[in-house]
Amino acid sequence: MLTSQDIEFFVALSQSKSLAATARKLNVTPPSVSQRLQALEQKLKVKLVERGSRAISLTLEGNVLFEEGLAVLKQIELLESKVAEKNQAISGKIRVVAPVGYGTEKVSPLVAEFHKIHPLTHIELILSDTPNWTQVDPPDVVIYIGQLKDSSLNRILLEKNQRFLLASPNYLKNAAPINTPQDLLNHECLVIRENDDDVTLWKLTHKETGETTSVRISPSLMSNVGPVIKNWAVNGYGIMQRSEWNVLNEMKDNRLQVVLPEYTFPSADIVALVSSTRDKRPAKINAFVDYLKQHLSNNSTD
Repeated sequence: MLTSQDIEFFVALSQSKSLAATARKLNVTPPSVSQRLQALEQKLKVKLVERGSRAISLTLEGNVLFEEGLAVLKQIELLESKVAEKNQAISGKIRVVAPVGYGTEKVSPLVAEFHKIHPLTHIELILSDTPNWTQVDPPDVVIYIGQLKDSSLNRILLEKNQRFLLASPNYLKNAAPINTPQDLLNHECLVIRENDDDVTLWKLTHKETGETTSVRISPSLMSNVGPVIKNWAVNGYGIMQRSEWNVLNEMKDNRLQVVLPEYTFPSADIVALVSSTRDKRPAKINAFVDYLKQHLSNNSTD
């Protein structure tokens, strides 16, 4: 009979590139991984894995065991969570993926504080320039900024967030006037590459008329790191498009000024992406998301 330990082992193997990688993940020797895989295949009387010289791949039967086994483990985790709720204990592993800038400045302190409140948790925070959901090794929570592309995931609003077109007073003083979106074509534009978005197509909507104008800018400077772009803008090297959360201080002390204030950009709300509805999520995930909502915004809804 297949056991939960068998499933846990095979899921860990399926999420690894090789038997050696599986051994490192499970903190055992490679021969023991190979022996356990052979025993599992003999138990089920099917071949689960194709063994290559450098990597492994799942057979059709192996893929079924991985996908269905992963669902079974989630159900077991949910059952354990519901039982644990009776004694109010929040515990277990939580994997969180977040953008580098926002994750560093705003998510990481909350992760540490949440763990301090719930010391039985083990939280892994993964920062990425392109935070997204992966089916092979799925996280528990993805923090995402901008337009949501995958509608199959549950979206929980954490923080309202606008985008602005910004430049330093010094740049604006010495540059040509900017009265319409088309004027941007004659200016130095700064671009950050993130979320695989089309970052050189700027779409601006007039606040009064509702008319939307698209401008394909040719960036003079580009980077995949937010602070680099912001420093360039503050130092007068051009115009950038950035999120409200990232530039509030610079706007307050007038190091950056809004360009074309009569126009707006598409909203870039900050959301938590999870795979299931609240009643089907483990208590640890609900508690963590609730903590983020409480400390990032008072107007979020699940």
